Amino acid sequence: MQIRSHFSKYLTASCFGLCIVAVFVTSVFAAEKPNVLFIAIDDLRAELGCYDSPHIISPNIDKLATQGLLFNRAYCQQAVCNPSRASMLTGLTPQTLQIYTLPPHFRERRPEVVTLPQHFKNNGYFTRGIGKIFHNWRQKIEGDAESWSVPEVIHYNTHAADKAKLSDGVKVPPDLSDVPKCEIRDVPDEAYFDGRIAALAVEQLADLKTSKEPWFLGVGFWKPHSHFNAPKKYWDLYDETKISRASNPNPPKNVPEIALHDGREIMRDFKKRPNGKPTPVEEITLRHGYYANISYMDAQVGKVLNALEANSLRESTIVVFWSDHGFHLGENSLWAKTSNFELDARVPMIIATPGREGGRRTNALVELLDVYPTLVDLCGLPAIDALEGKSLRPILDDSSATIKDAAFTWHPRPPYPTNKDPLMAMGYSMRTDRYRYTEWRSPKGSQVIAHELYDHKNDPSEIINIAPENADVVRQLSDQLKAKFPDGAGIHKRDL
Repeated sequence: MQIRSHFSKYLTASCFGLCIVAVFVTSVFAAEKPNVLFIAIDDLRAELGCYDSPHIISPNIDKLATQGLLFNRAYCQQAVCNPSRASMLTGLTPQTLQIYTLPPHFRERRPEVVTLPQHFKNNGYFTRGIGKIFHNWRQKIEGDAESWSVPEVIHYNTHAADKAKLSDGVKVPPDLSDVPKCEIRDVPDEAYFDGRIAALAVEQLADLKTSKEPWFLGVGFWKPHSHFNAPKKYWDLYDETKISRASNPNPPKNVPEIALHDGREIMRDFKKRPNGKPTPVEEITLRHGYYANISYMDAQVGKVLNALEANSLRESTIVVFWSDHGFHLGENSLWAKTSNFELDARVPMIIATPGREGGRRTNALVELLDVYPTLVDLCGLPAIDALEGKSLRPILDDSSATIKDAAFTWHPRPPYPTNKDPLMAMGYSMRTDRYRYTEWRSPKGSQVIAHELYDHKNDPSEIINIAPENADVVRQLSDQLKAKFPDGAGIHKRDL
């Protein structure tokens, strides 16, 4: 009996010890393999409440900023959807991918490349894409089946109203706006794509609550991309009498003509007007519509983040919030994107990680290219040597840290080159701590056509190109740029 009693005590103690070890191992594994909620936004410039823009109503994204690290100086690689997203999601620059415009799917250029979600899938994660993650319009290949564990949920319509879903057998409420690109209808959130994307993401998070494998969930929203057609209640959040036109509506002084563009995404709807552009009152309405779209998108983001909390997934999940590029609303004489100016190149980005203090911000220069290696690093996945960005872990650990001294963006001219409208030049832009320097090169990179230099210490709105009177600074930055990109774009007809 005594031996049996001692054995029983030993067995109980051993089992208890094994249970502790098992719990510890499980906890360590969970900590090493966090989930990832990857929230992609379309055409959102760094204009939110948490980005020191109190006129924007964005409470849900602002709350996320209190839970994570806000990157105050994050930059895209090219200010148009397809190249930017292809670059970020493959970890390769548009130059390496040879993608500079809308139609080419990255698999047409680099069929063997392993995307960010694909790398997670290959390493034991359940991956799913809901909404616009990759560019998915006007391309031969729809989405990217190799990246996801189950078929992605996307659409191939335009960004205009989805009339079929708007009506749903019910009389469509009238459009209360007569301004091109703007639409005001008193409809529920789900009348438009983003409302339905949020609903699907909420359902998916409920299912993931009991998942036995870590997961990577991409949720992509189309707004604030034009059309500016958020439901009426989001327009009503803003008093149009308190909205102003752009404070710097003219082209920068001394700007080379090649740096500008026709803003066709917005301006083509005004071509039949006597002066071919919006009136001052219409400009204010366009800005109003963009703000309404932001608030509509913010509400959908809030639904997803609330579902993350409601399903007790927040503490085991890394949240990444990002936009593919910025946007102009009349500043520098420009509308929409496709430039190398700060408003197009700079993007909002917030990363919230379990176990790190929230409510912080950093002025470190970073690029969307850095997100892929960052998530690989944080989730303990095998490193991929080919990635061209750097892990942001040092900055997540210490917001005063830096990992690079410049961020690079570039864009072709014309903005959307084709074989019928061939490339004339490529603009390479470098954002340093103080300056934005851009040089325009001939297609093969052998000749510099024009220079731009903007001093962000004294001219954050890029009103004056000071390159003509600052030859020494131009020479220094040009040497730095050439060291990074010595051969230029090297674009040929086969690449368009």
